[in-house]
Amino acid sequence: MLGVKLDVAPFMDKVCEELRKLDVTQVRALADAIFECYEKRQTVFIIGNGGSGSNASHFCEDLGKGSLRREDFDNDNKKRLRVLSLTDNTPYILAWGNDEGFERVFLEQLKNLANPGDLLVAISGSGNSPNILRAVEWANKNGLKTFGCTGFGGGKLKGLAQHNLHVALDDMGIVESVHLTAFHWVVDNMLKRISY
Repeated sequence: MLGVKLDVAPFMDKVCEELRKLDVTQVRALADAIFECYEKRQTVFIIGNGGSGSNASHFCEDLGKGSLRREDFDNDNKKRLRVLSLTDNTPYILAWGNDEGFERVFLEQLKNLANPGDLLVAISGSGNSPNILRAVEWANKNGLKTFGCTGFGGGKLKGLAQHNLHVALDDMGIVESVHLTAFHWVVDNMLKRISY
């Protein structure tokens, strides 16, 4: 972790440098994929572990609420984005993890909930989390669109997902920070497209 070696200012400079390196076409592609789901009334599923799981929950919450203006909250006729983080049903995750193995915790939820044309956003800094890979493999075989958000070298997820948002840096904290910053732009873009 770079913060072990760098003082505050150089660390922040490094974060800024990595943000400037991000391929903005990948960020726009993620926004376009989510907006397509909105237009077609498909569902966006988001998954991740650890800090990436926290990003999945955060991104889901922001997309669900942050794509609306306050005046839309009580408008029952306003079409809303269908979005769900599969990191948030703790008893369900624990049941699958305990009884059948942690690599199934996202896959089995998708089997219950997903339909062809839905989008799976899979966040994995390493790109090698078995539960993420299993879910993406199933999604690819069952007509979902898949978008991998990775760091480091991208791992297996970078080659498995149909589309990618990749941060080529060997520092998990900064990778997660760059992902979250990109996600915040996507949320703002959804607000613009959906509610303005």
